Amino acid sequence: MYLLGADVGGTFTDLVLTDTDSGRTTIHKVPSTPQDPSQAVIEGAVEICAIAGIEPAQVTQIYHGTTVATNAALQHRGATSGMITTAGFRDIVHIGRHQRPQHYSIQQQIPWQAKPLVKRRHRKVVAERIAPPDGRELTPLDEQAVTRAATELRDAGVEAIAICFLFSYLNPSHEKRAKELVEAAAPGVFVTCSHEVSPQFREFERFTTTAMNAFIGPLVAAYVNRLADELLGRGFNAEFHIMRSNGGVASPTTITELPVLTLLSGLAAGVLGALRVGQLVDRSNIISLDIGGTSADIGVVSGGVCGEASARDTQIADYPMLIPMLDLHTIGAGGGSIAHVDAAGAFKVGPVSAGAVPGPAAYGHGGTAATVTDANLVLGRLDPDNFLGGNMSLDTQASERVINELAAELGLAPDETAEGVIALLNANMANAIRARTVQKGIDPRQYALVAAGGAGPLHAAEVAKLLSIPEVIVPPHPGINSAEGLLTTDLKYEVVRTAFLTTSSSSPAQLREGIAEIRKEFEAQLIDEQVDPHDASFEASTDARYVGQGYELKLALDEALLGSNDFDPLVTAFHDVHQREYGHSFKGAPVELVNLRVTALVEVPKIAEPACPTGEDLSAALIRESDAIFRVDETLSAHKTAFYNREKLPVNQSFAGPAIVLQTDSTVVIPPGCSATLTSSDVIIISIGKAGK
Repeated sequence: MYLLGADVGGTFTDLVLTDTDSGRTTIHKVPSTPQDPSQAVIEGAVEICAIAGIEPAQVTQIYHGTTVATNAALQHRGATSGMITTAGFRDIVHIGRHQRPQHYSIQQQIPWQAKPLVKRRHRKVVAERIAPPDGRELTPLDEQAVTRAATELRDAGVEAIAICFLFSYLNPSHEKRAKELVEAAAPGVFVTCSHEVSPQFREFERFTTTAMNAFIGPLVAAYVNRLADELLGRGFNAEFHIMRSNGGVASPTTITELPVLTLLSGLAAGVLGALRVGQLVDRSNIISLDIGGTSADIGVVSGGVCGEASARDTQIADYPMLIPMLDLHTIGAGGGSIAHVDAAGAFKVGPVSAGAVPGPAAYGHGGTAATVTDANLVLGRLDPDNFLGGNMSLDTQASERVINELAAELGLAPDETAEGVIALLNANMANAIRARTVQKGIDPRQYALVAAGGAGPLHAAEVAKLLSIPEVIVPPHPGINSAEGLLTTDLKYEVVRTAFLTTSSSSPAQLREGIAEIRKEFEAQLIDEQVDPHDASFEASTDARYVGQGYELKLALDEALLGSNDFDPLVTAFHDVHQREYGHSFKGAPVELVNLRVTALVEVPKIAEPACPTGEDLSAALIRESDAIFRVDETLSAHKTAFYNREKLPVNQSFAGPAIVLQTDSTVVIPPGCSATLTSSDVIIISIGKAGK
C-alpha cells in the first residue's frame, strides 16, 4: 500500500511517499507556487511517483496539509461576507468583550474592528429568539425578514453568508430553517451556520469563528475541489484527506463545509511528525522547532501528548476562534527571512521573507536582499554544491554581495554581519520557545528539541544552547517532517455541546446521558462520512471550571469517571488538572462542566518505520574538511569543519563538532563543543555543550 503526504510551505512543497509493505520511503521537494498552491502539489505528486517507479493509480491514500486557510486569514484576503443575526446583536462581532488585545499599549488596532470579517453594512438582523437554559422558542423566526436579508446581501455582491443566532447552540432549529431560506434566495452563495461550526456558548467567539468560516469558505472550497479534480485527472484514484488543526484528518466534504478547521493544518502536521521522531528514540517530552523558508513553528509535547489550545488561547490572525486545535505558535523566522535595518535604525531579521520567488540571493533567481540562507552560506555552513542533495546549486557570490551591502549599512565586517543575522534569528526563536514553556511553567531543560524543517537542523543546536536544552533530535528527513507527520495521524471527528452541569446541583446520570446523546448523534455523522461507527474508538472529555471562573480546562472523562455514582472522583481529577495548569486549586469548591466533548478516532494506515542505517565508519562518510565560521568564547573565527554524508554515517558512533552533515532535504550543523550520534532509528542526537563552548 502506497501512502502520499504533501505539505505546502511558504518556500517549498514537501512530499513523502511510503510503501507500507516494504517500508521504503521516498522524499521530494518542489518550489511552492503561491499563486496556486495546488500546482506544486500536483507536479510534486507526479514527480515523486516517477522517482519511486510507480504509477499514480497505485497510490491508495493521499494526505494533505494546506496553508490556504491560514494565509487567507493572515493576509485578510477572503470572500466578501455577510451575516444574518438576531435582532439587537448586529454589532457583537465589533464590540467583542470590551478588551484591548494589548493592555498597556496606547496605540493599537483591535483586529475585529480595524479589519472586520464582515463589514457592518453586510450585517443584517431578523427577529427570532431561543431562550436558555432549555432551548425553548421565545420568538418565532421571521422568515420573510431572512429572505429579504439574503436577497439584499446577494444583490450587494456578497459571496458568503454566516447565520449566527444568539442561543442556537441550545436549539439550532432557527438556524437550520434560515439556511434553507438563504440558499433558496441566494443560490451559489456559501452559507454556514454557527451551530455547524462551533455549537458552544460565548456568542462573540462563536460569531467570529462562523464569520471566519464564511470569510475563507469560498477560497478553501474552490482550492480543495480543484485539487481533488486535478489529482483525479492526473491518474490518482486514492482516498483524499486533509489535515485539521486538531491533529486529525478529514474528508474534502467536511473541509469544504468547515474550512475553519484547517487554519493550523500544516502546523499540526509538523508537531505530529516531531512526536513520531520522539517515539523513535523513546523521548516523551519534546519541543518541536520546525523552521521552514518563511516561518518557524513551535509546539510542545509533554508525556507523549500534544498540547491543546484552551478557549483563551485559540486565536488566528488575532481573531478568537472556538475550534479544537493543537497548542502551536508561529513566528516569522525562516531561511528566507530578510535581514534589514528598519526606519528607526534597528537591525531586524524577518518577519518578511524572500519566499519561493525570488527567494534568497543564493538561489540565483534575482533575490537582492540579505536573508538567513545567505548568511549561513557566507559562514560556510551550507555546501553550495550539495544543496537539496545536489539537485540545486547555491550562488556564493550573490550571497556575499547582499551580505556585504548589509554590512556596509551596519558598519560591520561581513562575517560579523552574517553571524549577527544568525544570532538574532536564534534569539527570536529562543524567546518564542520561552513564551510556550517557561511562561507556562514548563522547564525546557527537561525536554529535547526536535529540529524539523529544512532550516531547523541549521539552527537548533545554537537555539538549544540559549535555552540550556541538553539535546537536539534530528529526524531522518527533517525537511519533510510535516509531510511525514501527515502519515502518522488518524481520521478524527469531534462533537461538542454546551451543558452547564454543576457538581453541586447536577447528577452523574445527567453527564452520562449527555455523552450518550452526543455518541448517538456522532454515529449518524460518521455514516454520512462513509465511516463504519464500529471502526471508531470514542473518547469523552469536558471543558470544566470552578463555578464563577471565566475560562475552562479540558478534563478527560474515562470509564471510571463516567461510571461513578457521584462526582467526587471527577472533582478530584479537576483539582489535579487545575493544580498543574495554575499551580493551585480550590479544594471543596464546586465544579461546573461547561461543554461536553466526544472525539471519534478511526485508524488509517501509517508511514513505515525508518530502516536501520548501513554506514560503516566515519571516514567513509567524510566528504571533505573546510573552514566554517563559529563564535566560541566570544570570538568569531574560522574552524576546521568536517562535512559528512548522512547516508554513510555509522550507527552509534559519536563524532564531535564542528561538523556539518549533508542530506537531501536539510543540513545539520553540530557547533564546536557539541557532539552527535546516529541511532539505529536513523535519528541523529546532538548532545549540547555549554553555552559559548
